[in-house]
Amino acid sequence: MPVLVCVLGLLVGFVSGLVGIGGGILMAPLLLFVPPLFGFAPLSMHTVAGVTIVQGLAACLAGAVVHKRFKAVSLDLALWMGGVIFVAAAAGGAAAALVPNRLLLVLFALLAVAAAVLICCPVKGEEEHPDAARIVFSRGRAFLAAAGVGLAGGMVGQGGSFILIPLMIKFVGIPSRVAIGSNLAIVLMSTLAAFAGKAATGQIDWPLALPVALTVPLAAWLGGLVSHRLPVAALRRVLAFFIILAAIRICWSLFAA
Repeated sequence: MPVLVCVLGLLVGFVSGLVGIGGGILMAPLLLFVPPLFGFAPLSMHTVAGVTIVQGLAACLAGAVVHKRFKAVSLDLALWMGGVIFVAAAAGGAAAALVPNRLLLVLFALLAVAAAVLICCPVKGEEEHPDAARIVFSRGRAFLAAAGVGLAGGMVGQGGSFILIPLMIKFVGIPSRVAIGSNLAIVLMSTLAAFAGKAATGQIDWPLALPVALTVPLAAWLGGLVSHRLPVAALRRVLAFFIILAAIRICWSLFAA
């Protein structure tokens, strides 16, 4: 089992570095459905959540570092939106008990579909390799995007980073490469908090999580390197594929509920 989990972590880690998502939206279903196909006992949601948070932390950290190396991480943007999404997610988590679960799923599914539509909209005249240090953005729009995603994500227990990237690109006006790199830094903050909480309360299965923690950073680093070698138009198409995949998974969860 540890070898299989490690392989899954490597695959998702590469995708995280490539398109700037934390990876939980992919890692969790893979951990739930793939092990039984190889004759292993199904993993509990408790175990899946613990391993997924370790994978996300390792991937975000390594991915953010490599994207920063290519000047694609805006620290100003990451700190601003990261702080907002952290507070909003906490508020969303607290408010979840006041809203029916199915309504929460509907709202999150609508956000996921909107993100899939936004990322498929063309962006004209986008710079191939922008310098994140020169990026100017509207703090008001950045606040609204982070608050909306954080609140909705906190309510349904999802990070929502795959929704945040299209909003940064189309609503806040951030270049695609900077949105991808900065998103990893934004997600890193909330993932670190979640990891600390789970680790402190013994919710991480370390025999499964440790191999993931040791190998995912390399995969995310390689994904980041490949990301900066792809033309931005091709990178957006790859990103669109994974966002659409995530949207389908969220909608499937809605109808299966």
